Amino acid sequence: MRTKQIHKLKDVEAFKNQILVWAQQFDDVVWLDSNNYEQKYSSYDAVLAVDAFTAIQTDYYQGFEKLKEYQTLVNDWVFGYLTYDLKNDVEDLKSKNSDGLEFPDLYFFQPKRLFLIKGNDVEIQYLNSIDDELEGDLLDIQTKPEYQQEDNLSTSNNVKIKLRTHKDEYFSKVNNILNHIHRGDIYEANFCQEFYAENTNINPLETYKKLNSISKPPFATFLKLGDKYALCASPERYLKKEDDLVITQPIKGTAKRSDNLEEDNKLKSNLLSDEKERSENIMIVDLVRNDLSKTAKKGSVRVEALCEIYTFNQVHQMISTVTSQVDKETHPVDIIKSTFPMGSMTGAPKISAMTIIETLEDAKRGLYSGAVGYFSPTGDFDFNVVIRSILYNEKKKYISYSVGGAITAKSNPLNEYEECLIKAKAMRQVLEN
Repeated sequence: MRTKQIHKLKDVEAFKNQILVWAQQFDDVVWLDSNNYEQKYSSYDAVLAVDAFTAIQTDYYQGFEKLKEYQTLVNDWVFGYLTYDLKNDVEDLKSKNSDGLEFPDLYFFQPKRLFLIKGNDVEIQYLNSIDDELEGDLLDIQTKPEYQQEDNLSTSNNVKIKLRTHKDEYFSKVNNILNHIHRGDIYEANFCQEFYAENTNINPLETYKKLNSISKPPFATFLKLGDKYALCASPERYLKKEDDLVITQPIKGTAKRSDNLEEDNKLKSNLLSDEKERSENIMIVDLVRNDLSKTAKKGSVRVEALCEIYTFNQVHQMISTVTSQVDKETHPVDIIKSTFPMGSMTGAPKISAMTIIETLEDAKRGLYSGAVGYFSPTGDFDFNVVIRSILYNEKKKYISYSVGGAITAKSNPLNEYEECLIKAKAMRQVLEN
């Protein structure tokens, strides 16, 4: 059971800065921030969960079953992540590529302390066993120094980024995928490459703040689990459940931004009418419709919006919104399992695409292209897609970010490579200054 209090905030942005600094004392931290991005399906503006009371950590084997058991038993708020490699639990697949990060395949915890920010209010929920600490914590947060963006952000400029897949190799792998497409094995594959740095220390909070300030995305995440961090500037929602409504919003289709307004509008309208980008998006919409139908009430799967253009600080993106309705009896973890991994990060048909990309990619994806989010006590949930993210193993001093793109019959390897570099720009900028 939880003790709840609602407090009015004088300065929401200042409070968000202070609470993130305060949170660093804990081993288990999940911070989710929408950066005030206007969106239809939004429960909170920002959420902080810290300090594990109970937790589950496991590899992929029966991972979803174990999560289902844990979530049912706890019957409270739980926060955490699902790595891409849980695909091996859903299908008969393997992950054999190099893994510099070594994150567990699945991790969730029940926070003792929870802060839900909406508008100018913060709802604080503490487990009853520590509710006597609530007032003191609030005072502590509000006396934290307000941590300015420009303060001391130059610590992370000695990072030497290496490529896991070199350019010529990338071209040859994309051509390999194109052969599979022309042969009819798949229609589309999301092919990713890793950029990494070894023997390197960064300040995770500073790095996150810098990345977030460049991108201001709707699904930003700062995740800390002991010595492992995800600093995530994701624009993409994977899956959300609100009562009996399930929402997924796959992104497929990217265009760069321009400082010149006229040129920027042109880039936006070109993206909207780009046949290759639209076909990429529509193939994935078909795939997620199929995924949602596994748990949906008959006839309830709807494409609410097809190929809409959303504008972010770094890029224009093409996003579709697909919804379904589920029975009250359907377990929330089953909804996730039946759609995992998200179609935008695999390709179509899903199993063939995952098999092919596993043989061609040079790094294990791990948390990249997985999901971070939460379950509420009523069985609602909300998860992002872990893209545009810096992953960091502090103990191993290993830093990694990956980017990918959808390869279809109309793909040109050079254009695909350039799209990857656009997506990687913010992460590279933050790490290399």
